Amino acid sequence: MEEALRCAQRALEAGEVPVGAVVVFGDRVIGRGWNRNIADSDPTAHAEVTALREAGAAIGNHRLAECELFATIEPCAMCAGALIHARVKRLVYGADDPKAGAVHSVMQVLNHPRLNHVMEVRGGVLAGRSAEMLQEFFRSRR
Repeated sequence: MEEALRCAQRALEAGEVPVGAVVVFGDRVIGRGWNRNIADSDPTAHAEVTALREAGAAIGNHRLAECELFATIEPCAMCAGALIHARVKRLVYGADDPKAGAVHSVMQVLNHPRLNHVMEVRGGVLAGRSAEMLQEFFRSRR
């Protein structure tokens, strides 16, 4: 999660919403991502998606069944869907997202009973640091 927070810091320094994510395979980081929506003019360039793209390229496969994703905030519906399609084994995230979270806050995309993939989920890891970075970003923009 520390590495995901460093990725979020990169987004912050670029003027993006400070969200970071890393994909881990075994004991190595194979994908890093931070929000790049503005820089890439891409509404899908969320931290989780960019980390998944890098991880898939690193292992040469779109399936990341033995991988874990660490994100600084609860994934949105798009990112949760990407995690499912990638068949990620485990999600660990920091702060809940009461406006757009799709793990449990607003909707439950992950582990939905009609889907064919079950993922281990753990939230609240370094949640305070993740939330503070986001809150400070939005405070400074008001």
